[in-house]
Amino acid sequence: MIAGRGVWSASMNLNDLLEQAAARHGVPGAAVAVGQGDELHEGAYGVLNRETGVETTPDSVFQIGSVTKIWTTALVMQLVDEGRVDLDQPVRRYLPEFAVVDPAATEAVTVRHLLLHMGGFDGDLFEDTGRGDDAVDRYLVHLAGHAHQIAPAGELFSYCNSGFVVLGALVARLRGGTWESVLRERLIEPLGVQQMALLPEEAIVFRAAAGHLDDGRVARPWGMPRSNGPAGATPCAAPRELVRFGHMFLAGGEGLLSAAAIEAMTTPVLTLPPYSGRGDSRRGLGLEVFDWSGTKAYGHDGGTIGQSTQWRVVPEHSLVIAINVNGGHSTPFFDEVLDAIVADRTGVVVPPRAVPPSGPFTPGPAEFAGRYEYPMYTYDIRPDPTGLEVTATPLGLLAEMGLPVTTMHYVALGGTSFITTELDEGVHSTFTFLDGGRYVYGGRVAKRVGS
Repeated sequence: MIAGRGVWSASMNLNDLLEQAAARHGVPGAAVAVGQGDELHEGAYGVLNRETGVETTPDSVFQIGSVTKIWTTALVMQLVDEGRVDLDQPVRRYLPEFAVVDPAATEAVTVRHLLLHMGGFDGDLFEDTGRGDDAVDRYLVHLAGHAHQIAPAGELFSYCNSGFVVLGALVARLRGGTWESVLRERLIEPLGVQQMALLPEEAIVFRAAAGHLDDGRVARPWGMPRSNGPAGATPCAAPRELVRFGHMFLAGGEGLLSAAAIEAMTTPVLTLPPYSGRGDSRRGLGLEVFDWSGTKAYGHDGGTIGQSTQWRVVPEHSLVIAINVNGGHSTPFFDEVLDAIVADRTGVVVPPRAVPPSGPFTPGPAEFAGRYEYPMYTYDIRPDPTGLEVTATPLGLLAEMGLPVTTMHYVALGGTSFITTELDEGVHSTFTFLDGGRYVYGGRVAKRVGS
């Protein structure tokens, strides 16, 4: 690919685009890389760390969070290509020590279930099992005693970090290394990726971003536990390297993935509840797949403590976009930057996010009142004359970080879906009641635990 420097078309300057969006959304620093065909264009804005004032540059590395899951998925699909893994076999066939609290689920969960976030067990268990090469193996032990079942395996989509740690352990076991060593050997080195780190001691040799909290303070600790690495806790990369990764998909796998593997990852087989994203939001294996006004796109988002990444591929236009930020309201920032780039490069209009209707509003259904819970939040939901009042109480890691209890008002959006009347970190949040109010979905499924 040929690297550009900020100015990349007669109509747009990437540096200016980042600066303007960052000012509107309180972002300290951002970087973007855009690959189209054989060209790579980059931009950067702001600082990597407000305490040090170090300038953001296009080669800066940011924590990529759950974009990592696509790298882990690719490692699994390489094993499928080699005939060493069958997606519809139980995970225990390849990883006998895998277990969750429910014995029936332990035997039933398949590799495909995990790639589709349909294992049904608690997905946000961020147990720190140390910095050693056995961190993921020790996490499996923790999972066996703490991963309770929310729903039967294969019944519901519920975003599951824990499941991708299990996939990382499976890859490491079958390859005979650690997840990090396999990722380097099987993807990072063959692709020629240079600006990518999998551990903090590797990131320190790069121009590394620090996350920033809502109040502008630098996030501490800087890194998350190695035990959750395969799900996205530890990797950092410059946006150009995420574009390089996306180019592999557009180039037919470059000998690292088969055409069948890429098709399985990018073909939607699961439709998410309404209003889950922008456009018709569906899932392939590991990937989210979008319909943008009739144009197919796919990708993933990632978030760690104070850092966020968005990665999108638009195959019809040979376009890959990677955007990184280190704080602020990342979602509306991503929307603004992505929309401008996609429109400039393709003419495609990305569908907007849902917004609350103008009214009149109706009372919230009494049958949805109650307490719902998953490992990161408890939701207390009460009907009021114009909708629902939802009090969210952080649990686990979020409680340890000091996140406050919040109460927000939701109004009916359509069917059993509701939307906030206030902005929530720059956007209107939605959720959908499932199975007659047994569950509430907002990316994760929270199970009703009380009236």
